[in-house]
Amino acid sequence: MRRLEDLSDDELIAAYQVADRSEPHLRANFVSSLDGAVEIDGKSKALTSESDSRVFSVIRRLADVVLVGAGTIRDEGYNPLRLSKSARAWRTAAGLAENPTLAMVSSRLELSPVNPVFQSAVRPIIVTHAASPPDRRAALAEVAEVLVLGEAEVDLRAAADEFAARGMTQILSEGGPHLLGALTDADLVHELCLALAPLLAGPGAGRITAGLPTTLTRRMRLESALAAGDDYLFFRYLREA
Repeated sequence: MRRLEDLSDDELIAAYQVADRSEPHLRANFVSSLDGAVEIDGKSKALTSESDSRVFSVIRRLADVVLVGAGTIRDEGYNPLRLSKSARAWRTAAGLAENPTLAMVSSRLELSPVNPVFQSAVRPIIVTHAASPPDRRAALAEVAEVLVLGEAEVDLRAAADEFAARGMTQILSEGGPHLLGALTDADLVHELCLALAPLLAGPGAGRITAGLPTTLTRRMRLESALAAGDDYLFFRYLREA
C-alpha cells in the first residue's frame, strides 16, 4: 500500500483523477470511524485529521460541483466554498473554473439567507422541488440560484443532468448520509472515496448512508488505497461496469 506522505501533490491529484472528465461522474466522499460511525457528538469534523484534510482538499480541487444536503450545511457549520490560491491556480492551468460551484439539496428550504455559506466564491445553487415553501424559495433566490426539480421530492437525476448540460460533469457529494442514500437509490453514485479514521466511536452514531431500506446493492471495485502516518486509510472505490 502506498504511503500518503510519499506522494507529491501532483501525484496525489493524479491518483484521484477520473479517466475522462467529459463523462458525467458523481463521487461521494466520507470519513468513518473503524466501527462505522459517521460522526462523533453530531459532528463529522471530530473524525478528521491533517492527512484527511489533505486528501479532502485534492478531491475538492477536481470537482465542478460540490453537492451537499441542507442538514449538513446546518449541522456542520459549513464554511463558504473558496479554494486556496494554489488550488485556484492549478484549476485555471487545467482549464477549469477557479472554484467549483456549491449546490445544496433541500426539500424544506430550512436555510437562512444570511448563512455565511452564501458568501462562496461562486453563487451557490439550491436544488429543491415544486412542493417546497414558495416564500422560502423567493427569499433564497436573493442569494442563490434556485432550481426546482421534481414535484414532491427532489429529482436528483434531473439535477445531475442539469449540471452536465452546463458543462459541470464532475459532481462531488460531501454529505450527509441521507443525501448519499438518495443518490444511491437513484443509482447515481459512480465512486466512493472513504477515509477510515483509527477510532472506535462506540454505539449510537449513524452510518455514512441513511434513508429508506432497499434490497438493491451496487458492486464496487477498489481502485486505490493509501495509508497515512497518522494511521488513517484512504480507499477509492469505483462502480463496476
